[in-house]
Amino acid sequence: MTDSAIEYTAVFQALPGMVALLTTEFVYADVNEEFVRVCGRSREQLIGHYLFDVFPDNPNDPAATGMRNLEASLYRVLATGERDTMALQRYDVEDPERPGEWEERYWSPVNAPLLGPDGKVALILHRVEEVTELIRARGRSGGNRGSRARVLEAELYTRARELQELNDRLRQAHSREREVALALQEAMLPAPRQVGHHRAAVRYRPAVGALNVCGDWYDLVDLVGGDRIGVAVGDVVGHGLEAAGVMGQLRSALSAASRVAEGPAQALDVLGRYAHVIDGAESATAVTTFIDCVRHVITYSSAGHPPPVLVHSDGRTEFLDQATDAPLDARPDPIPRPQAETTFVPGATLVLYTDGLIERRREDIDTGLDRLADALRVHRDQDPETLADTVLLELLPPGGATDDTALIVVRL
Repeated sequence: MTDSAIEYTAVFQALPGMVALLTTEFVYADVNEEFVRVCGRSREQLIGHYLFDVFPDNPNDPAATGMRNLEASLYRVLATGERDTMALQRYDVEDPERPGEWEERYWSPVNAPLLGPDGKVALILHRVEEVTELIRARGRSGGNRGSRARVLEAELYTRARELQELNDRLRQAHSREREVALALQEAMLPAPRQVGHHRAAVRYRPAVGALNVCGDWYDLVDLVGGDRIGVAVGDVVGHGLEAAGVMGQLRSALSAASRVAEGPAQALDVLGRYAHVIDGAESATAVTTFIDCVRHVITYSSAGHPPPVLVHSDGRTEFLDQATDAPLDARPDPIPRPQAETTFVPGATLVLYTDGLIERRREDIDTGLDRLADALRVHRDQDPETLADTVLLELLPPGGATDDTALIVVRL
């Protein structure tokens, strides 16, 4: 049987568990037959109605948290685009035959995103398993055993609520750490500015998620001796405040070394030795370019980082990949790193980036590099600010970056 021969509406209605489809405003878009049967509401009472109008908290129970917990779970699905499994919930339901009377009910909900063509959450699949009868049956088992079962069930429910409260506190703590880390990174990274008389655009996009921030950095410096500039990017393994601190140290060290080094390879040599004494700098990567705007020469060196792209004015794209070496602090006894040169004519564009821009799960990295080259070739006539925004729009996933992404675009 082919997919086109399957009647998915019938499949949805025949699912053995309670399943509902909610809009992103938490309005019922559809429910299956089992959902109607168990919840005691007709399809007309559900479809097109706001979830929490149909099922509010029990007003007679001031300690009721079912509605608040379910709402928080649904918002997490919208924010993360990931499935959210809730702890066991007590969520009382008003008796449809006797308005004003509430039935004690226990549920085990799971909420999952359904993504639209743009990669954003279009609907939420709300699957619920009712466990009320299980809890009641254990309470009716009789004698000491029944009493003991009831105590254990109450303890299980209490622990489930405690677990959910703990998870909520952890999410809040992670959110605060993310905010602090982002603020720290913003303070340490250089502001967008003119480098010499060349226009440069810089972008940083944190990863979607509570802790996935602050591993990437960039730097632009005016070099000593003529019309020369240095442009670099790097990536620290790890996330959060620790990665932000390491990032700041490495960026500052490379910025200082570039101002006195004979070339980018020597600057990375110095940075590698410095990284060796910094906790958390293991396997960090970096690439730096020295641009001589009089000779129209770019000298570059890479420590395990994806290659910069030089977009020539005729549309030809050149990956600067002839001087790639191991990541920083990869060798106990560092050896001189390789260095290479290439030429350009005025009007060319140099682009440096971190791996969040090109890497995708279950995809070869060359596919991401080709995608980047195509975007730069097609839009090469845009000014650096517009080009940077275009590249991010075309290359990052619709739901947001899955890894930190730094990007520098320099018009030469």
